[in-house]
Amino acid sequence: MCAHLTRERASLLLEVAHLYWDEDLDQATIASKMGYSRPTVSRMLSEARRHGVVTVTVSHPIERLMALEERLTQAFGLKEARVAEDRADGANGPGAEVAQVCGDLLLEHCGPRSVIAVSNGRAVGAVVHHLPERVWPESTAVAMLGSAGESFHLEDGPDICRNLALRLGGHYRSLPVPLVFDSLKNARAVRSEERVATTLELAARSDVALTGVGAVEETTSSPLLRRWMTPAVMRECRRKNVIAHVCGHHLDAEGNHVRTALCDRTLCLDPSRLSEIPLVIGVAAGRDKVDALRATLRGSYLSALVTDESTARSLLEGI
Repeated sequence: MCAHLTRERASLLLEVAHLYWDEDLDQATIASKMGYSRPTVSRMLSEARRHGVVTVTVSHPIERLMALEERLTQAFGLKEARVAEDRADGANGPGAEVAQVCGDLLLEHCGPRSVIAVSNGRAVGAVVHHLPERVWPESTAVAMLGSAGESFHLEDGPDICRNLALRLGGHYRSLPVPLVFDSLKNARAVRSEERVATTLELAARSDVALTGVGAVEETTSSPLLRRWMTPAVMRECRRKNVIAHVCGHHLDAEGNHVRTALCDRTLCLDPSRLSEIPLVIGVAAGRDKVDALRATLRGSYLSALVTDESTARSLLEGI
């Protein structure tokens, strides 16, 4: 408070400020109530701010999140980043907040005639589940990889692809064939089938792709790949320092594509073709996904990322 502001004057300014800011009275009402003119009340409010009786702070939690988004785009060379607030229950993994934010980003970059490629996984399924409905009869949802063949809730490729088409009111092209084949011969035969080949080509030419990011740890892997992660494959992954998988393929800590015994038997879009898609959105969150996300970002497989605040901060540590 300035020295020349008397206690009596400060009290008067406080009273006017409380009426205006706390009780939400307009200046004319305050003037009538206190016996002043409206211009006098206006000058008193300006004086209150000038002397620090009133301070105005413009802020919102989204400002903090937007700052994180800017840091992510700069650190990893992304076109887009979206950060959702952490889940109130403190649970690990992406929740409805992340899914809704991702859905908003997806729709920002899509239109009535868009082709949208999708992978499988819980996070991608959640995004589709929370996606606002549209009436886009000329849109197409297309699968980037085969079916895991398990009854995971909102996780398998054909279901996600079909559900996305239902949300958008458009068409879909799924891949109702196994994600991983028992033999290289069978995998090559199915990959050469016209419907499979044209579906994968359509995915590579999509306008936007949406994919999850899986973590491969010392003794565990994504539920979608677990049935094929035999002890021999796990040993190979450890030997080759595999820590992540995206779009059906394994990556090391630097983001390099690591060919494992599963690669040639996996029916999916080749990861090198992700760079041909204008926007590839990766959605994942949780402490267990940080190293996998960082590897995927280093390999430039994603051009957009949607995650939560804690995961974003962990990704940026040490950068």
